[in-house]
Amino acid sequence: MTDQIRWGILSTANIGRKAVIPAIQASRNGVVAAVASRSAEKAETFARDLNIPQAYPTYEALIAAPDIDAIYNPLPNADHAAWSLRCAEAGKPALCEKPLARDGDEAQSMVDAFASREVLFAEAFMYRFHPQTQRVRELLQDGRVGDPLVLNATFTFQIRRENDIRLDLSLAGGALMDVGCYCVNVMRLLAGEEPTAMRAAAQVGERSGVDEVLTGLLTFPSGVEGHFDCSLRAHRTHTYEIRGTQGRILVESGFVMPADTETTIRVWHGDAYEAMRIPPANSYQLMVEDFADALLQSRPPRFAPQDAVDNMRVLDALRAAAGMVPF
Repeated sequence: MTDQIRWGILSTANIGRKAVIPAIQASRNGVVAAVASRSAEKAETFARDLNIPQAYPTYEALIAAPDIDAIYNPLPNADHAAWSLRCAEAGKPALCEKPLARDGDEAQSMVDAFASREVLFAEAFMYRFHPQTQRVRELLQDGRVGDPLVLNATFTFQIRRENDIRLDLSLAGGALMDVGCYCVNVMRLLAGEEPTAMRAAAQVGERSGVDEVLTGLLTFPSGVEGHFDCSLRAHRTHTYEIRGTQGRILVESGFVMPADTETTIRVWHGDAYEAMRIPPANSYQLMVEDFADALLQSRPPRFAPQDAVDNMRVLDALRAAAGMVPF
């Protein structure tokens, strides 16, 4: 292994094309060495368009390639486990898109497979690496809101194509899996503990069969109450806030922050108000750099893969509470 990680991209998914591949190409410690698709022609076109040196006609060939140090897996949710497990069996470190799996048991099997082989594994929740998220956590630790009482999160957008994989039940689609997972993740991150009670209500699409709108309530051991909503049909919003005994923190762009735009954390403490400006940062680049550093330095990733399992357990409970059957 060189001082730069040679990444292989598993599939030609849009999240790779638009966000993660450019982030790796801009990173200080990684290069995109290859991409694979089930279609040789598609892989070659994708590689040419994005200046990727090598294209493989199968996922198996990419995973087996000796000159690939790590795999990025942006496949549909239902395929995360099968191909991540292939990576583990081949001894290939993998960064897997969120949510990690179809359910908590499947996620645990993935984490265990990598752990038993001492191979690096992580979930790709990029927003956690943005300086904005780190600053919010510092403000909470400094007592800026006093004792937290209420957490609130929203992530909604309008899906553009009715054949979108996020509307496909067989691929583990739905609002909770696609964007609600962010809301759950940030509330767990900020609370610093796991919820003990979960309630939810969902609007399931007649044609899609997936939850197109879902609202949820989480109760944490400390007494903090969290509530969130997510949707594949509502106007685009992605915010979160914390309200406590002495103040409030509002983050208006909570999960998808443009790499070239500063963000703002709005903070109320008693009668005082402050708008904190956070310089631009590429959260995807920071994420892939952390993974590459972990691999180069033989250390764990910043966020333990077991956290992905814990997040999936909450999603499982919310789906059950809303009356949805397991995938």
